[in-house]
Amino acid sequence: MKPRSKRLFWIVGGIAGLALVVGLVLNAFRSNLVFFFTPSQIADKEAPVGRAFRVGGMVVNGSLQRHGTDVHFVVTDTVKTVPVRYTGILPDLFKEGKGVVAEGQLDAAGEFHASQVLAKHDENYMPPEAAEALKKGRAVNDRLSKSLVTDNGGRAQ
Repeated sequence: MKPRSKRLFWIVGGIAGLALVVGLVLNAFRSNLVFFFTPSQIADKEAPVGRAFRVGGMVVNGSLQRHGTDVHFVVTDTVKTVPVRYTGILPDLFKEGKGVVAEGQLDAAGEFHASQVLAKHDENYMPPEAAEALKKGRAVNDRLSKSLVTDNGGRAQ
């Protein structure tokens, strides 16, 4: 084999090996990529059905139901809500009226089946996406409440 042929063989082999490594890395990245959706986005059918993603917001007061290790609760962004089902032990900081992020899949009926539940770890922290969703939800609620107020004495219609 000529030196030129050997060099070409090593270059083609190196490019093929590099392409294989890049392909494996991209495949691993895609399979571990988990997106975040708000309850409003889920209600608007923006979230994928049957694929893992995260939902975040506040746990609705009075929505927590425990049946052994099966837990049902509702997550809201103050505009829309999503029912969540989880089997396992909830984090110690999980409480109604507090922030939560759940990872799992949405079923065809619109119920979120969580494989992992994360509670916020202090009073000031919330994932940026969840904080933005709650801020938008409050703005929508404020606009709705102001639209109910009339000019005659500020009484609701």
